[in-house]
Amino acid sequence: MEVVLVHPEIPHNTGCAARLAAALGVRLHLVEPLGFSLDDRYLKRAGLDYWPLVDLVVHPDLAAARAALGVAEEPDFAARARLFTARGGSSLFETDFGKDDVLFFGSESAGLPAELLAAHPGRRVYLPIAPGVRSLNLANTVAVGLYTALDRAGLPLPDNDGTYLAHPRASEDVWPRERVVDGG
Repeated sequence: MEVVLVHPEIPHNTGCAARLAAALGVRLHLVEPLGFSLDDRYLKRAGLDYWPLVDLVVHPDLAAARAALGVAEEPDFAARARLFTARGGSSLFETDFGKDDVLFFGSESAGLPAELLAAHPGRRVYLPIAPGVRSLNLANTVAVGLYTALDRAGLPLPDNDGTYLAHPRASEDVWPRERVVDGG
């Protein structure tokens, strides 16, 4: 399973998503333009000392991300993509997920591109919220969405008894830009 943030704007949210990706062993993809630099101190802070564990891929645009993820063609995209949106679709809690699904999340202010949502209405997934609430925080949506998708796909969640043992690189001063890997 892969997580894609399309045009994220707030470094705190992306840092939290990176920390989640590290905790679950999932690759995180960012689609440019970004609303911050990968050298942003708030981005680094939100990811804490988990940046050494993050597999981070940055794509210049959505087409490049789709190609790298193997969902450039419509049959693959229509079979594997899940488009998280506050506007329509199926409830997260009534959606079936596959082990190789790609979860797409849009920017904080605009969500996913309207043309993408319009082209794939059957791939839309939403988290239920009360009337009068426009949307949920991006980092919260990624967390609830990813945990639920992994569980529903039958993928194992980390085995953790509640103890913490620092990873060997925790004391290194790793910046997000240093974690960008080749996703192609």
